[in-house]
Amino acid sequence: MNDLDMTPSDANSCVDVSIVVPVYGGSSALSELCARLAVAMQPTGLDYEVILVDDRGRAESWGKICTVAAEDAHVLGLRLGRNFGQHAATICGMAYARGKWIVTMDDDLEHPPESVPALLAAGDEDHPLVYGVFKKRTHAAYRNLSSELMRRVLKRAFPDLNEDYCSFRAIYAPLAKQLDRFGLNRPYIDGMLSWLTSSTRSVEVPHEQRHHGESAYTLRRLISHAANIFVTFSTLPLRVATFGGATLAAISFLYLLFVIYGRLRGSITNPGYASLMSAVLFACGIQLLILGVVGEYIGRLMGATFRRPMYVVDSQTVDRVPGPISPAISDDLTKAAH
Repeated sequence: MNDLDMTPSDANSCVDVSIVVPVYGGSSALSELCARLAVAMQPTGLDYEVILVDDRGRAESWGKICTVAAEDAHVLGLRLGRNFGQHAATICGMAYARGKWIVTMDDDLEHPPESVPALLAAGDEDHPLVYGVFKKRTHAAYRNLSSELMRRVLKRAFPDLNEDYCSFRAIYAPLAKQLDRFGLNRPYIDGMLSWLTSSTRSVEVPHEQRHHGESAYTLRRLISHAANIFVTFSTLPLRVATFGGATLAAISFLYLLFVIYGRLRGSITNPGYASLMSAVLFACGIQLLILGVVGEYIGRLMGATFRRPMYVVDSQTVDRVPGPISPAISDDLTKAAH
């Protein structure tokens, strides 16, 4: 029987499900989101809470979160000290979660609240991670194209990464609580989860139209996010730089042999200035590119050395400290991670 059908017997496990929602630009949808979650969760008979994390996207977000929290006892609001990013805000919500299972979703209603029970039903201790899979995405064409390209490249860079990765997921709490221990100041949740477990399931869910706010992921942000993923979780850029440098060195050596051969035969009497400068500038450009890639990795190492916090909570609608793993389920950590 799915373990979600059982009421936790440990008194420290206050709720069955914690639903974490990082809030950036979709604060106008929060009332509808919480109302639809209440309707969706009622037939399951599971106790739940909703944790809304204000990632300092818009000035009105915190006021809206406080209003929703005052109207709904299931809601806890957290406000970060500054904009730390979607993944850091999500991990912050996980740290404060009290549920045996933790569901993460966006604030703009593109992830249908009615699909939360389906994600939970698919999960168990042997499959501690469940992703919501969209058969058809409602994003703009460039977003769909860039997302698909990103998935293909990431799959090559991270063979263990689940190709169905998405921010709409259900995670067994002992697994989710480990994310805060990585100590990364620029985290990537799905990369971290792929390192912790390969026991995943996927559930097909609809991808609804955005009716509130605008996506914070502009093309520039998407490129920056992709660069952060590769530099933080993969050595692929270093390998590309290495092979690129080796290829350039080989081409330069072959060209040198060609010049020497030409000189000996007399076919090259006065090598042109333009061709010489072109070769020099090209080689210098490649070297600077390689140094830039190495510099990115050094920057990440410096960030890890400084031990900057992943997030800082500035305000709460209800005082609560980050919750430890419930004793009733902490012994299952090894099973969840494998």
